[in-house]
Amino acid sequence: MAMMPVTDSMFLLGESREHPLHVGGLQLFQRPEGAGPDFVGNLHRELLSEVDIGSLFRRRPRGLGTVGPLAWANDDDIDLEYHVRLSALPAPGQVRQLLELVSRLHGSLLDRHRPLWEAHLIDGLSENRFAVYTKVHHALVDGVSALRLLQKSLSEDPDERDMRPPWSPRMRTDAAAAPRGGEGSPLGGIANAFGAVRDVISLAPAVVRYANQVFQEQSATLPFEAPKSMFNVPITGARRFAAQGWPMDRIRAVGVAAGATVNDVMLAMCAGALREYMIELGALPDKPLVAAVPISLRSDSDGDAGGNAVGLILCTLATDVEDPVERLTAISDSMRRGKQFYSGMSQLQITALSAIPFAPLAVALVPGAQKLTPPAFNLLISNVPGPKRPLYWNGARMEGVYPVSIPYEGQALNITVTSYDGSLEFGLTGCRRTVPHLQRLLAHLETSLAAMEKELVIA
Repeated sequence: MAMMPVTDSMFLLGESREHPLHVGGLQLFQRPEGAGPDFVGNLHRELLSEVDIGSLFRRRPRGLGTVGPLAWANDDDIDLEYHVRLSALPAPGQVRQLLELVSRLHGSLLDRHRPLWEAHLIDGLSENRFAVYTKVHHALVDGVSALRLLQKSLSEDPDERDMRPPWSPRMRTDAAAAPRGGEGSPLGGIANAFGAVRDVISLAPAVVRYANQVFQEQSATLPFEAPKSMFNVPITGARRFAAQGWPMDRIRAVGVAAGATVNDVMLAMCAGALREYMIELGALPDKPLVAAVPISLRSDSDGDAGGNAVGLILCTLATDVEDPVERLTAISDSMRRGKQFYSGMSQLQITALSAIPFAPLAVALVPGAQKLTPPAFNLLISNVPGPKRPLYWNGARMEGVYPVSIPYEGQALNITVTSYDGSLEFGLTGCRRTVPHLQRLLAHLETSLAAMEKELVIA
């Protein structure tokens, strides 16, 4: 057994039937030229024949006494047919039907008696395509590590074959080997403990600086100043998912014209879409919505260790501002101030300060508490960088990759985007009961981007 880091165990301790805490991804593939009708079925059979499973995908949680699942145990007898499944859409195999299936799959809990992941090959999609939906518990991976695993299982070479899936390493391994070194081992824990003590001692000046900036200078978005909104309500376990991509060239052009980053423009697209969506429903608050925007603390040297390494910036979405360019400017300024605040801090310090806005999410798991606690923010919006060039899986070209993320109690909508081959891919995941007509947000995202282009006179 390997001790579980606190940041990972939180996602297990906070999970319930109404609150599944796994992340997912939907990949859309074009079959290779000349592929027969059994192409996807043959892929499924090949996946089941690959029994060398990486240690990350053999981990299952194990409790120590009555204190909960605080350790990882290795499963040496994986039932691969349970984890890797084949499905088919009914004719005509439209994208709408695919998204409905993914919505249902994403609402079910992972079995804690097994390693916490599933992969679904989905055949029958129109235009000679197929899809892969994968879900992994957030205790195992965050968005950045999940995308890295995906990239390593694909190739830039359309002629490459016999490729291994993300759960099977390219080099043969001792599949039963427990993680060594780092957070999971006793030696790693001792080394990290010394660093943690140092960082916690030095955290006090950062907290003082936080108070000065927020309360005196008002140079950062204040936790708990977000308005109560239609998204900050108790949620159910059922999910609804919508996805679409936009050309990166359009988004970059807006950023260049406005002096903003691609991430700023993405946030402004979301802000404009949310404003129009909530106006339609008569639910737009007078005060601007506040987004929690995760920032990755993972370095290139972290490799594929899994786990979670993120900080958090609170950003105004300026949904009270009618002009789309003024809204973009307010968002850009808010993000810049948030990044400046964290400059010079260690990972532990950033993680500790980032935990402050998440406190209500833990409190909200207590029945009835959601009505008593104000929201620290209104929704999570994440941007995870993805592959820049087209990728292939055994000759099948990946046409799109869409994140399927986690709505939390009191946070009924999650927006996660990733970049791929000149496109920015949006994945919107919401509570099925409390976020009606979720797919309408896709049309509003286009309207929001077009409005910024028009104001900035971009052809």
